[in-house]
Amino acid sequence: MGLPLIGEKVPEFTAKTTHGVINFPKDYEGKWVVLFSHPADFTPVCTTEFVAFQKRYDEFKNLNTELIGLSIDQVFSHIKWVQWIKENLDVEIKFPVIADDRGQISELFGMIHPGKGTNTVRAVFIIDPKGILRAVLYYPQELGRNMDEILRMVKGLQVNDEYQVALPANWPNNELVGDEVIVPPASDCATAASRVKEYDCYDWWFCHKKLK
Repeated sequence: MGLPLIGEKVPEFTAKTTHGVINFPKDYEGKWVVLFSHPADFTPVCTTEFVAFQKRYDEFKNLNTELIGLSIDQVFSHIKWVQWIKENLDVEIKFPVIADDRGQISELFGMIHPGKGTNTVRAVFIIDPKGILRAVLYYPQELGRNMDEILRMVKGLQVNDEYQVALPANWPNNELVGDEVIVPPASDCATAASRVKEYDCYDWWFCHKKLK
């Protein structure tokens, strides 16, 4: 079985977590999910990431999005680590952390890259309510993630689903169109001719508009 690709159903699995056993993606049907791996518990960069994810937990929840962490540590290590974070940093980790101690889930999702060692890299999988993979990010162990970018991606994908539009670079702060969105390009000559009369356009193939 190959690695999951954008637009495909994600692999199914059952896993032990800090919140009990989950059946994925069945237990999350109807919700967006950010599934992310981290190299190891009790490491500085991973600790900063978990705090950063938790600080944005309510924002993700407001987007109907659940967070799920994962590493190849055992569940006992996860439990002790999240307790440490609560006791020492006063941050309660409210999302589950998968204990993939046999590496089976990591293998399914391509989270272990041999050139970077035997632990998981910092992978991110954004999955929609139908269990379809919508975006993938891979970071090396030495570079912590930008959680605001992950939030932006979830928002952008949801806007795409609702309005059938594309999102420009750095949306909603694009250098050319600001917070506006890109209108899908015309697919015939008549639409191309009328498109420039309906929207603000640089040309018939590059039109933009404000969301309603």
